[in-house]
Amino acid sequence: MKKNMNRRDFLRNSFTLLAGAGFIASSSFCDQTTALLEDPDVKSMPMRPLGKTGLDVSLFSLGGLATVNQEGKQDDALAIINRSIDMGVNFIDTASRYGDGVSETHIGMVMKERRNEVILATKSHDFTYDGTMRLFEQSLERLQTDYIDVYQHHYVNTPEHLGQIKEEKSARHAFERLKEEGAIGHIGITGHSSRVLADAIEDYPYETALITLNPAGSSMDEPQHLERFFRVAKERDVGVIAMKVFGGGGLMQQGFTPKQLLSYVYSYPIATAIVGISELPHLEQNVEITNNFEPLSEEEMSAMRTRAQT
Repeated sequence: MKKNMNRRDFLRNSFTLLAGAGFIASSSFCDQTTALLEDPDVKSMPMRPLGKTGLDVSLFSLGGLATVNQEGKQDDALAIINRSIDMGVNFIDTASRYGDGVSETHIGMVMKERRNEVILATKSHDFTYDGTMRLFEQSLERLQTDYIDVYQHHYVNTPEHLGQIKEEKSARHAFERLKEEGAIGHIGITGHSSRVLADAIEDYPYETALITLNPAGSSMDEPQHLERFFRVAKERDVGVIAMKVFGGGGLMQQGFTPKQLLSYVYSYPIATAIVGISELPHLEQNVEITNNFEPLSEEEMSAMRTRAQT
């Protein structure tokens, strides 16, 4: 999405343009548009700046895993993607590796009609120049678009990975060329190691960083570097995107609620949290929690960490 626009603004602007052009909309069309504008679910979600990108993103965002990346669940996936956008989600994150392209394919079916409502992010897991260029073309085809807002290195998790993307004719150079050509808007990096990601954003002007974040440190490597990561991200105005918010579901098995876990992550200086959705009621619950979010105190967050790690 080259210009940020939420669902409510899209509908209002479309209606205004039709009227200004002299078109007379049917009463059915008017009624449907008015209903959508007045629908309490179609409201502005909390928004935060995505670092130095100049983009504002919804605090809760849709991840491309769970139902979205599963073969044979096309109808469910499309319902989740469309409902997310209807409820104010304007950032969708996926990857060429998710479901062997199934995630991008499902998202592309919606992007064909609703691309201008979404900030779209995907990833390359190939650290070579040629390999990234091939994956990028595949992603464009699956996503049915000619432009990616945020293109990210996928799972840079070791010093060796970081060394590979710094080599001559590496994926980093492919990203730079794509940005120069206007095919991507912003360059990001993802991983599970707070130390490696901190090293990466110190070394290169990445605009976004996707990191695991939850009170247990689940799926996070070297969590002792998390404070340094956030310090460096703030210094360099990097847009931080959180993932693994529920710790793969394990934290809810320990008795934590979605409200507690989302509130914990939102209380960090992040731009947004991406969550994979299995079914529509989960999406609607998460959006309601987000719309009513209140920051936790450091004492409350510390207590959650202690509880999660015992």
